[in-house]
Amino acid sequence: MGEALRVSVGSLLSASFTLACDPRPLPFETEDGESRLVIEHGTFEATQEAEPPAELGTIHDDAPFEPTGERLVSTAVRTWIYTDTGPSRTRLGYLRAGAVVDARGPAILNDGCRGGWYRINPRGFVCIGLGASLDLNHPIVRQAARRPTRGEGAPYTYALSQDPSPYRYFKLPTQKQMLAVEGQKGLDRGASWLARARESKLAEHLPLSQEIPDFLLEPLTKPYGVDIGLRTQVHAGQARKDSGFAFLNFVESEGRAFGLTTDMDLLPLDRVKLVQETTFEGVRANAEMPLRAGFLLRGSVSLWSRSDSGQFRPVRDEHGKRGYLLTGQKERELIETSEGLWVARSALKMVPERKSFPSVAVGNRKWIDVSIRDQMLVAYEGRRPVFATLVSTGRGGVGDPDRDQATVQGTFMIYEKSVSSTMDGEEDRTDSFDLRDVPFVQYFHKGFALHGAYWHDEFGRARSHGCVNLAPRDAAFLFEWTDPQVPPDWHAVLNKERGTVVIVRP
Repeated sequence: MGEALRVSVGSLLSASFTLACDPRPLPFETEDGESRLVIEHGTFEATQEAEPPAELGTIHDDAPFEPTGERLVSTAVRTWIYTDTGPSRTRLGYLRAGAVVDARGPAILNDGCRGGWYRINPRGFVCIGLGASLDLNHPIVRQAARRPTRGEGAPYTYALSQDPSPYRYFKLPTQKQMLAVEGQKGLDRGASWLARARESKLAEHLPLSQEIPDFLLEPLTKPYGVDIGLRTQVHAGQARKDSGFAFLNFVESEGRAFGLTTDMDLLPLDRVKLVQETTFEGVRANAEMPLRAGFLLRGSVSLWSRSDSGQFRPVRDEHGKRGYLLTGQKERELIETSEGLWVARSALKMVPERKSFPSVAVGNRKWIDVSIRDQMLVAYEGRRPVFATLVSTGRGGVGDPDRDQATVQGTFMIYEKSVSSTMDGEEDRTDSFDLRDVPFVQYFHKGFALHGAYWHDEFGRARSHGCVNLAPRDAAFLFEWTDPQVPPDWHAVLNKERGTVVIVRP
């Protein structure tokens, strides 16, 4: 399984996206029309004698406002945030279904938004309509109450489909309904999985509730823009093979465990494999020493302590992939780590020290250096490296990205960042896949991005379809470190002018 070189390009009603989405307005938007200002229960027509404030609804209305308690909610996969309310408005980013944000009225009505435009913090305007609502009790708010986690690793709990892939139930099925859909074998498998989960450590870490939330007692409401699919009595068919899912909630019902996905499907957990997040993460500089780092790629390595007399003795063995911050002190064939222990230098893949720098390496300017041959990423502030990690670039190596599933080379700028985004492969390809909510996606050239990967732990080896795969913790760190910044409660931001530079080289 791998991740897509490019996010699916389709209509705004698709569940997969790129920044190059169709720029036409959503169905509830139009482009022109005279602006009207709604005040309380009446409508105030803009005239020469009585105009709304000059800044209201314009691109200059960009200062954060003091919240008053008025709020709006996102009810769509993407609730777009615009620079202003006029016909030439452009997109600043978007909210995700379930987000609740401070809003500032009065509503501005025009032909571009018949439900009314509201300002949100820290900037931008949202249109009330199919993608947003002032109803804080909207079903989507209750269903998507759990928001993605930022800065600490994977934003959601993830799972991968097993064979056969899970059915996508849109309401909790009864045992009779499950029997009709999956047969007795399905019921037995579900009961067996639940018994094993209770006996293992999984039950301790999985928030599996026996108390069924009210919103699961009725058919789930889909966010606007999610493909509903062809529904039977209780399900919308099976998920695609090689699918990945992000879960918001877990529940036990009718002797079986289910997970609620971000697309508002209920999946039997016995038909998926819950992802155990990799423990691997990159190495960060600290205030005491510059960034010198090495990585153990595989196997094991012994750590040694050094006595005052210069004698070395083994302390412990460490296994698997991990990084070490190094002091630069060497003794025999050993090199000292930041924790005062010593490791064989030959066991590590060292981060090369740069001898020359690009023109962007000035002052404290942030930039990212990706080496395809080294399968490494180093983040710099000016000429000072502050973070290094292993990555997985395109399996085509330094080949042609249009032909060989290689990562594009050159100097770019991050132009879109999203907390998560869906990626999938072509239906007619042998490596078809459907990976929901790929974490911490940062696009730097067309569909090429830096992003977390929850479906593999092979960082340090080329294996993607062209994107730069990162361990989830590394992706989470870089997402907060780079520009443009994504405001709290926003799911994505767009900025084609001032993003962090990304250099990809052989």
